[in-house]
Amino acid sequence: MTHTTTNPRIHEGRNLKRFREMMGIKQEALAFELGEDWNQQRISTLEQKEKIDANILEQVSAILKIPAEAIQNFDEEQAITVISSTFNDNAAVVNNNPVFHPIDKLIQLHEEKITLYERMLKEKDEMMGLLRGLMAGR
Repeated sequence: MTHTTTNPRIHEGRNLKRFREMMGIKQEALAFELGEDWNQQRISTLEQKEKIDANILEQVSAILKIPAEAIQNFDEEQAITVISSTFNDNAAVVNNNPVFHPIDKLIQLHEEKITLYERMLKEKDEMMGLLRGLMAGR
């Protein structure tokens, strides 16, 4: 009787889907890269398989530019455990600086530009007043 060392929690098809989605690649695009025998439906079926044929896995990993082992070995539960233990062990760095939403930052920059523009207009008006005074005093 042979003993397998593969992790039963690892689902290669689901892992393939996760990596594909993280990279922003649509099923149709992956199918196109794999060749004319492939289509979106076939990719969907592939992503439902617990174990992916080694030859196809190599092709897919080459297209996604990740090692095949990443798809074969990624264990979501283990990753979550590592991440949560990192935070629970206070190993995470706390950033006391507030993070601004991009819209808030744009509004802040816009307000700063308006303030600068208003100050420049005031200085221009003062200069014009001085020039008028100099010209009138001739």
